[in-house]
Amino acid sequence: MQLIEDLRNEHELIEQVLGSLRAFVAARLAGQGDPADGDRFLAFFRRYAGDFHHDKEEAILFQALSAKAELPADRGPLAALAGEHRRMGSLLDTMESPLCAPLLPAEERERLQALAVDYSRSLWRHIDAENSVLFPEGQERLRRFHVLELPSRPMTDEEAEARAGGLALLATYPPQYDPEVHRGDGCIACPSYGTTCEGLEREWWTDLEWEDMRERMGSD
Repeated sequence: MQLIEDLRNEHELIEQVLGSLRAFVAARLAGQGDPADGDRFLAFFRRYAGDFHHDKEEAILFQALSAKAELPADRGPLAALAGEHRRMGSLLDTMESPLCAPLLPAEERERLQALAVDYSRSLWRHIDAENSVLFPEGQERLRRFHVLELPSRPMTDEEAEARAGGLALLATYPPQYDPEVHRGDGCIACPSYGTTCEGLEREWWTDLEWEDMRERMGSD
């Protein structure tokens, strides 16, 4: 499905710019880097990752899974992932002031570091959950209802400008990755697992899927 391939490709760029954000914050804490670049990072994550990418997920893919594949929108993976989009948007709002400030007092340095770590780790794990669970499972469930393709939309001029800004930031601040972030495949990678979502099997599986699993386990 081309829409899902597009979303995966967008994830690759978002992941890289997250690493660039961590490098920028490290530079700012060392008294380096251009404070004006903070606005460019905010534009990338708000306009490209948020208004473009997350909006396509929610308005097109999530909507199709709910309306066409009869999956619940008010609980489980769809509600949890949409809630993560909102939480990460709030983190960006909170990070705006210290991220763009020309001078940072000690307490603001610590706050900026904590916010950048929280935001990047949350979004990296969110991307893992979508790539390994939502996209393959969602595509299979849409296929069962004979939905083989979904529409997409082009970027607006503002979204395209934000994407170009992200690419420029990558060249200025080579991505820095976090060796302590726990990444992986499956529901366990999702920040919402065990809190606002009980996982794919409990939230999405039908009685037939559970029965099939029991039969396969019994035959082993």
